[in-house]
Amino acid sequence: MTAELVSTIIPVFNRAGMLRDAVASVLAQTWRPIEIVIVDDGSVDDTLHAANALAAEHPDIVRVLSQPNAGPGVARQTGLEASRGEFIQFLDSDDLLMPDKFALQIAGLRSDPAAGISYGKTYTRDGGVRKFSPAQRSGERHRTVFPALLTGRLWETSTPLYRRRALDRIGPWPMKRQMEDWEFDAQAGAANIQLQHCDEWIAEYVIHGEHRLASAWRKDDAAFADMVDAYLAILQHGRIAGIAVGSEPMTRFARTLFSMARTCAARGSPLLAVRALDAAASAAPAGSPTAREVRLYRAASRICGWQNVATLCTWRDRLTARAGTNPA
Repeated sequence: MTAELVSTIIPVFNRAGMLRDAVASVLAQTWRPIEIVIVDDGSVDDTLHAANALAAEHPDIVRVLSQPNAGPGVARQTGLEASRGEFIQFLDSDDLLMPDKFALQIAGLRSDPAAGISYGKTYTRDGGVRKFSPAQRSGERHRTVFPALLTGRLWETSTPLYRRRALDRIGPWPMKRQMEDWEFDAQAGAANIQLQHCDEWIAEYVIHGEHRLASAWRKDDAAFADMVDAYLAILQHGRIAGIAVGSEPMTRFARTLFSMARTCAARGSPLLAVRALDAAASAAPAGSPTAREVRLYRAASRICGWQNVATLCTWRDRLTARAGTNPA
């Protein structure tokens, strides 16, 4: 490990043009020293050539690694293991960093020795227009990842800056291709990593017309299975963090798992549906509305079939939504 060095790890797949912009946002940082580790995840276009060109332009800063396509989590882990910095930045190849990000967040971490992760407000740029409402919940101040993570991600992947010693406690990136980032956040919560909130704009999440891997689950069954597994892992990490059954966040997450079970059934994946339903039952307080609905849903599915019951529930939800009421 090199003291004060910030290592930025950029996984990339078929995004030559956006990669150059992402790298430029790191080179523009007011903080030095820095290094950039680009991990080409088996690109089939000219992305690797573009990455090598960047390394040739900035040989003292940029290094390029290449691996067969394995997904962003594996690529980030590959880059992490090759990096040397005291501080670590993960940056998706289509997002950007603000110039003072490293300086602001390192100052925050130095002022708070107990904290292992600094995060701050993140812009969203949609269709070329920057929005000033913080992405995800990056404008909220939390000291720990849980229980807040059970109601949704706190930040985009580019938002946090990590101490390397915190990453040693968090463990390796999940090998999934879907929701690996949310699961990684949950690992940080299970490790009880303390957070430092930087009340400044420090990154930009870019919404563009090109395909984002995060939506692959809609059409890809393997990606969908990864997503379900990630939800189940998040539940387990929440339990390790001490979030009790019966607490408001765990009760809400039980409802989310129940919805996931129904989605699994509707897609014709009864085995995944059973796993998600079992998880929902374990997270719902005994006697709660969700616990009762889980029991009824399980019984009805055994009699009528998982996909048939899911279809009926979908129609019910649409009818109640049109009527302006919530389903029971």
